[in-house]
Amino acid sequence: MAKAFASQGDLAEKTVSFTEIGPDLWAFTAEGDPNTGVIIGDDSVMIMDAQATPRLANMVVEKIRTVTDKPIKYVTLSHYHAVRVLGASAYGASEIIGSDICRAMVAERGQEDWDSEFGRFPRLFQGHESIPGLTWPTLTFSDRMTVYLGKRKVELMKLGRAHTAGDIVAWVPDAGVMFTGDIVEYKSACYCGDGHFRDWGATLDRIKAFSPAAIAPGRGDALVGEAMVNEAIESTRDFVESIYRAVEIVAARGGTMKEAAAKVREICDPKFGDYAIYEHCFPFNIARAWDEARGIDTPRVWTAERDQQMWAALQG
Repeated sequence: MAKAFASQGDLAEKTVSFTEIGPDLWAFTAEGDPNTGVIIGDDSVMIMDAQATPRLANMVVEKIRTVTDKPIKYVTLSHYHAVRVLGASAYGASEIIGSDICRAMVAERGQEDWDSEFGRFPRLFQGHESIPGLTWPTLTFSDRMTVYLGKRKVELMKLGRAHTAGDIVAWVPDAGVMFTGDIVEYKSACYCGDGHFRDWGATLDRIKAFSPAAIAPGRGDALVGEAMVNEAIESTRDFVESIYRAVEIVAARGGTMKEAAAKVREICDPKFGDYAIYEHCFPFNIARAWDEARGIDTPRVWTAERDQQMWAALQG
């Protein structure tokens, strides 16, 4: 039986958790759905990743208001994907922060990504009519930016390409806590359709070098304690490298993308088949790994039409 396209069959509401991962630092998580981080300073609040719609973002605001009444001044985008950014308007923030590459990717492929993800994740886009348009960063930086929430220092950094070319992390040095976006996942498949497989491991090494006491990952439970942090970093590394090695081997010997997909299934299904959104991500991950193995450095733009074509080719 053919699999339902992407996450169109995933219509059950998820149980939300709001977990304190450091002093006045919170992770909003929902069983493998996109996470949002909350950084509370002396005088204001920073959000890390905005959710897909204002409706979902308002759920985050409700949780924030149970722990602080301070104004939400900043929304920081770990990268440009629609499910991360299109809810930004709900926070009423005075500034939206992203990397310069993030803003460039919104310009280059933001509308196509919105159309693509709308088809992939119908449940996440409930209330989509309230989205005012593409979310544009109002403050950008190339490598590093420091923001002060009163006395609390937040360091925003581009540590390397991974999930996208424009990924950034937020580091809160007084607590030793990091918000990584989709560079790190926990028991959830990495979406690699815009990824850079060969760079991802080095970026994870740079995250690990900070020895975070806790991490708010892009998807999955909040990671508290060295053991859980390292488990998530290494399982993310294993996921990405397992896909790419399998695809690279088949590409090098002149095989087909369909054969590469079969090789990935042989290696990855036993290890990762029960991860959230594993089947959803599968064809998009194979397609990107196939391109990268053949020397295509910049991920091709995903459109709703290309999504369907790739799904039919590799999941039909």
